[in-house]
Amino acid sequence: MIGLVLRRLAQGVPTLLAVVAVSFFMMRLAPGGPFDLERPLSPAAMENLRRVYGLNQPLIVQFGGYLGALARGDLGPSFSFQDMTVAGLIRQGLPVSATLGGLALLLATVLGVGLGTLAALRRGGPADRVIGLGAALSLSLPSFVVAPLFQIAFGLTLRWLPLSGWDGGSPGHLILPVATLALPQVGALARLTRASLGEALRTQPVRTMRSFGLPPFRVTRHALRGALLPVVAYLGPLAAALLTGSVVVETIFGLPGIGRYFVEGALNRDYTLVMGVVLVVAAFVIVLNLAADLACAWLDPRLRVAP
Repeated sequence: MIGLVLRRLAQGVPTLLAVVAVSFFMMRLAPGGPFDLERPLSPAAMENLRRVYGLNQPLIVQFGGYLGALARGDLGPSFSFQDMTVAGLIRQGLPVSATLGGLALLLATVLGVGLGTLAALRRGGPADRVIGLGAALSLSLPSFVVAPLFQIAFGLTLRWLPLSGWDGGSPGHLILPVATLALPQVGALARLTRASLGEALRTQPVRTMRSFGLPPFRVTRHALRGALLPVVAYLGPLAAALLTGSVVVETIFGLPGIGRYFVEGALNRDYTLVMGVVLVVAAFVIVLNLAADLACAWLDPRLRVAP
């Protein structure tokens, strides 16, 4: 298991450096800049700002300086949020995005695996058809459509839940954005679980267990252990997708997460803020994929020695 961790970390470090390099040069080469305002500054003021932030230097020098600051844990100042550092903004927004993504992941996993298991056990029956239809419907509706529908139904019409805001993470303000994020993933996990468990239930060991008269619960539990491998492997990128996919949801529901900061930073060409968010998200992707690999290795010991 330790060898697996070391192999994944050895792959993760160069991947993270590659993400940083590609993001850095793409941001710098894109049209516009952080100080291109509607009312242009005088050439002297613009040159002074570029000198203060080191933007007048060659790109390779800027990149070397950024890597040096990054090695010291300094993500730099924000260009668009006055008197704020990128690290400070991420510290403010990351708990919001992590709470939103974590709850959506938990909800999607419980409902998706549960419904997929029910569909596999009732294969071809009414429950299977209803769950399949619901999964297809949830996958076909994007978040920017679901979110306004939820706001109209539960916020404006029924007046059960607030339309937007954070309010310190109160349950009422979490329900709609979490449900919006989780809905398409419930369908994806349900279909994946149904296919995997349905195949596992038709294997020779499971048929042998049934022929010995073992209780259905024990047979299903045995089959589910192997069937969960593709589901667990999917949870790593899914968790990262929920963290980054909250960009639209945070914007619609007015939540102060890192997704919203990323959008504002991209619109304002805030190089350091966009780079900071990209770096944090890339690190989360690597860590979450490592966690998924470890969970798969726990379920199937053969994967511990896989290359």
